Amino acid sequence: MISRLSLAACLTLALSATACAREAQTETAPQDASPSDVAAPVETAPAFEFSDAAWRDLDPENTLYLSTNYGPVVIELAPEFAPRHVERIKTLVDQSFYDFLIWHRVIEDFMAQGGGHRSNPNHRTDLPPVPAEFTVRRGGELQVSELMMRPVRPRGRDQAPAGFWQGFPAGTRPLAAAALMGDGRVDSWLLHCTGAAAMARTGDPNSAGSQFYITLGNAEHLNADYTVWGRVRHGIEAVESLNVGVLYDDPEFTPDVIRSMRMENAVPEAERLRVQVVDTNSAEFSAYLDTLRDADGVLPDVCDIDVPTRILN
Repeated sequence: MISRLSLAACLTLALSATACAREAQTETAPQDASPSDVAAPVETAPAFEFSDAAWRDLDPENTLYLSTNYGPVVIELAPEFAPRHVERIKTLVDQSFYDFLIWHRVIEDFMAQGGGHRSNPNHRTDLPPVPAEFTVRRGGELQVSELMMRPVRPRGRDQAPAGFWQGFPAGTRPLAAAALMGDGRVDSWLLHCTGAAAMARTGDPNSAGSQFYITLGNAEHLNADYTVWGRVRHGIEAVESLNVGVLYDDPEFTPDVIRSMRMENAVPEAERLRVQVVDTNSAEFSAYLDTLRDADGVLPDVCDIDVPTRILN
């Protein structure tokens, strides 16, 4: 049995407020980033041993296998936060829609966007658009930890609690606010920390179709604006290895191919990876967080807190 544990903290990157990852129009990378805009890498977290009871298996019905030229990428879907987007991804995957389409827009330290065609980077499904999803019914089984107050958007005055739901970095309105609502629904969103899988769209927030992107940095300016529907649990290195460039904008750019996308429950058991994630609701994860606090007891930003994963085969 092979057990690999990654406890490296994410690299913090401050990105400009320019909206990117558009589906119907191609934009350039943020141009106003300067060396002073990029924070130093966070130091590696101290080693922490989790017992077997602290780990959870991914649900095969909500686990996506994405095959690249550089290895497999395993993405956990979040239907509780983005049910319509997850349904759209599953529908298109079942149709083999993404097979042999391309990564047509890859910007280093920002994101890799896929779903375009070599002859048309704006290629998309004919299915109706999917509306943005930024509310959930809090309480009960949907427990979002509130670890810190955090700006909803960079340089904005509006702040909201941030923490984890099932290992997904999330922002949310307080649980107390949900108690005041008749249905318990409040604004909540999964964060664009490194490894987020989200839907591209046009300038219309309710126009998501089929193109998606995976963040290669902490894309703060997209939070609560573009819908995150999943998170990379294994294989982010494969995404980081994709050829960098924008189709038709960069003459020397040769896009990589999306070899295939399959739901895990459609993959033969012998070909599956048993990916496990530490349960962020567990007492052991709380103890792990305590090892990350500074001398004043303050935690790193939620995007810089690594949620450990491992593979058992």
